[in-house]
Amino acid sequence: MKTTRHSRIRTVILAGGQGTRLRPLTAVFPKPLVPLGNKPVVEILLRRLAASGLRDVTMCTGYLAELIKAVCGDGSRFGLRVEYVGEEKPLGTAGPLSLIPNLSDPFIVMNGDLLTTLDFQSMLEFHREQKADVTVGVFRREVKIDFGVLNFGDDPHILTGYQEKPEYSVLVSMGVYILDPLAWDFLTPGRPLPMPDLLESMRRRGHDIHCYRQECYWLDIGRHDDYATANEIFDARRGAFLGTPQVTKRKIGRDQ
Repeated sequence: MKTTRHSRIRTVILAGGQGTRLRPLTAVFPKPLVPLGNKPVVEILLRRLAASGLRDVTMCTGYLAELIKAVCGDGSRFGLRVEYVGEEKPLGTAGPLSLIPNLSDPFIVMNGDLLTTLDFQSMLEFHREQKADVTVGVFRREVKIDFGVLNFGDDPHILTGYQEKPEYSVLVSMGVYILDPLAWDFLTPGRPLPMPDLLESMRRRGHDIHCYRQECYWLDIGRHDDYATANEIFDARRGAFLGTPQVTKRKIGRDQ
């Protein structure tokens, strides 16, 4: 396997959530262990990291942590080095980072329930080139509203427009971030903190938050309909999710 200059970058996988929207599946195992085909989604992520040359992983666990440890182990069967930190209470999507010691270089943070073909090395190069303090992976998603949407002007009783089940194109966070260690200045050990709050606090203090866009596939497996879609896509494109990522043309944007 070819080693890149980013091979010693640490990847932090957030795997402590309860996955309540996927119940009853997540009543018996944590969301990162929800299977796609015959593999847990977190294994697909780990294999993709290995294929990308990223070897060092810290797993932030909480709910049913022992099951995640039993499946992932020390990472050696994936060609990785996997360590664990455990939260005693839910700390949100940024709070668990305060539990990880000795991070002196930029590091990747991602949710543990993603299905994606994102090229992590290209995102790291972008982060370096832009001299960003934080880089957020973003994805354009079409959102359909399953209702008739009404529009009003100044008078809330006078209809000015009616759209039947409109679709909107929006940019959403992929749940993949690259952070510089200065993010620790905004964390308090043991205190819950959502990632949007961390990024907004950093932005208000003048730190550069950049956005990275790439032509890739991405799906957050958080709802039953998304889970069904993920199974279909993974079955059709296993190699794309497990193999070496293809070089893709990236689109660059910056958070305003």
